[in-house]
Amino acid sequence: MGSLPEVVERLDYPFARRDESVIDYYHGVPITDPYRWLEDTDAEEVSEFVENQRKLTESVLSTCDFREKLRERITDLYDYPKYECPFKKGDKYFFFYNTGLQSQSILYIQDNIEEEAHVLLDPNKLSDDGTIALSIHSLSENAEFLAFGLSYSGSDWVNIKVMQVKDKTLLSDSLSWVKFSSIAWTHDNKGFFYSCYPTPNEYANLDAGTETDINLNHQVYYHFVGTEQSEDVLCWRDFKNPKWLFGTAVTEDGKYLVLSIEEGCDPVNMLFYCNLTALPNGLDGFRGKDDLLPFKKLVDNFEARYDLVANDGTIFTFRTNKNAPRYKLVRVDLNTPCIWIDVIPESTKDVLESAHCVNGGQLLVCYLSDVRYVLQIRELVTGCFLHQLPIDIGSIYAVSGRRIDREIFFGFTSFLTPGIIYQCDLGVLVPELKVFRESILKDFRGADFETKQVFATSNDGTKIPMFIVTRKDVNLNCQNPALLYGYGGFNISITPFFSVSRIVFAQHCGGVLAFANIRGGGEYGEEWHKAGSLARKQNCFNDFVSCAEFLIIEGYTQPNKLAIEGGSNGGLLVATCINQRPDLFGCAIAQVGVMDMLRFHKFTIGHAWTTDYGCSDDEEAFHWLIKYSPLHNVRRPWECLGGKYGIQYPATMLLTADHDDRVVPLHSLKLLATMQHVLCTSVIDSPQTNPIIARIDTKAGHGSGRPTRKLIDEAADKFSFLTKMLDTSWFDYNS
Repeated sequence: MGSLPEVVERLDYPFARRDESVIDYYHGVPITDPYRWLEDTDAEEVSEFVENQRKLTESVLSTCDFREKLRERITDLYDYPKYECPFKKGDKYFFFYNTGLQSQSILYIQDNIEEEAHVLLDPNKLSDDGTIALSIHSLSENAEFLAFGLSYSGSDWVNIKVMQVKDKTLLSDSLSWVKFSSIAWTHDNKGFFYSCYPTPNEYANLDAGTETDINLNHQVYYHFVGTEQSEDVLCWRDFKNPKWLFGTAVTEDGKYLVLSIEEGCDPVNMLFYCNLTALPNGLDGFRGKDDLLPFKKLVDNFEARYDLVANDGTIFTFRTNKNAPRYKLVRVDLNTPCIWIDVIPESTKDVLESAHCVNGGQLLVCYLSDVRYVLQIRELVTGCFLHQLPIDIGSIYAVSGRRIDREIFFGFTSFLTPGIIYQCDLGVLVPELKVFRESILKDFRGADFETKQVFATSNDGTKIPMFIVTRKDVNLNCQNPALLYGYGGFNISITPFFSVSRIVFAQHCGGVLAFANIRGGGEYGEEWHKAGSLARKQNCFNDFVSCAEFLIIEGYTQPNKLAIEGGSNGGLLVATCINQRPDLFGCAIAQVGVMDMLRFHKFTIGHAWTTDYGCSDDEEAFHWLIKYSPLHNVRRPWECLGGKYGIQYPATMLLTADHDDRVVPLHSLKLLATMQHVLCTSVIDSPQTNPIIARIDTKAGHGSGRPTRKLIDEAADKFSFLTKMLDTSWFDYNS
């Protein structure tokens, strides 16, 4: 990637101290970590570094011609109504709605689906800047109480509150240090199960979300409404396995508590259950005692994933990947736990994404077929096919329905469709979909664009699916600016989604949008996931590079017009690809990425990722991690590639935030300092003229719960940088 003349002046990078004395030995191999001091987020020196980097970034962004145009246009297009699926509890309906530019969506209640809705909980009134978000919520079975979790400044930490629905009275209940938790009510409506961590030792002065301490000893509690958290019943913990995570669910008949135990992010879990109706004095009998609930083991190994679908008494139905990498539905009787039968066998090609029990004895089943959703109605008892519900190429992002109701709702979106809520009555002979609500954007017409699915060929011959979105009048002359997005990890599938900022890039800059479904994700099941994890992680980077090369070969773009983007594991993807192929890209946007692959497991919940990455404590894993770890593989391409065409790194923006306690900011800060040193400040008249900068946000976290204004500001900054670095033009769009 050559420099872009006159795009930006050579930058004067801030000084960052290097401490070469910090050396770790991994299985006899010395590894220097000169920016270890950037891991201390409370240090004044780190604050100074961050502030200097912010000033540098602003100096670059202030020269971006389209910055305010982008902010104005993204704001204008983002101002459309956003609906979520209505759901029923007791005899009431509930749904979330945002008029357009409200910081957070509001929870509404209505007596029936046709009547006027009323505000139940408005998170926008909880803070002036919209940085308090509603992260989890659950209504009691009779809809008398709403338990809801608030997150602050984007942190994963949650504080649970309780509201009396009838008069919207906020009760005194307050549960702290909740993280990675559900809220599961018992059917007597007395309280709920939740998961939390022990209170930190220095919590009084702790700005929750800025700490980097490892999260250990997850625990399950039961909270009685109207009591103090200190009185909660401890239901489960396991000090022998401090890294394990616990999730709870109460069966739809209210009889059983199901405990899911996970050792990391791999799609495997153990399953225990407790018969709540068999407790002599109910949960009240455990108050003030140290006894854990009497769980029984159903699955006591980490060989497969089991997701509860339904139960009829002791007969349980699960979705599982046990001997079925594309998943299947199975059934077991708790009285004969060694006998499991298939209800819906594994498909030969498609992935069984989800199954919901609805309308008495029916299942709403969702498959993923070549990254395209297929929606079916089947019988619960036999698994027999009944109906297929027609949907376009896109994603099902929510399903709402109960076994006692014949009515279902589900949400649909695509690259060109912001959102449709469909309603379906399953009680008729031939169910039909009806549009219940639809989000319409002003000054945008999806018919002017088209979505194609293509298949790139990776270096080992594997076909990699990729969606490409362009204007219909696109000219394949290699001159188009393009943005390639990828993730490739943790069994997560990248299916079509709507993005206002990307649409603006396509509308006004003629941008080509590409979305790569690389290995490591879940698009083709567990085999596809495993093919991009642990020792085979390099496949992810090869796949992504192959997709980039496809766009160039087919005439969509050229290297200095091609930008790449990814977040979290996708940030790792982007950073690794610019290390390995700096010549292939014109701009790189790496958001909240995992950049230090030797130390990630030492911070907050990073230990859970070792199931996908491995851990440097293991010698075999160390040797594959050190080969691609972004922090440890920054090289001067003009030296290692023999000075070929004056190659340098693409213009690069790293993004992180002060309250990201998922992938803590130190990852991006250390990589930033390393790139600026190796490529820029340590070389006289460095060939690296493309900028290396970071956007470091405040009162924000890994991504969820971010208020609308912050989302728009970040998008405007990203795309103003991208459009300047790709030297694009701006033209008005006439729909």
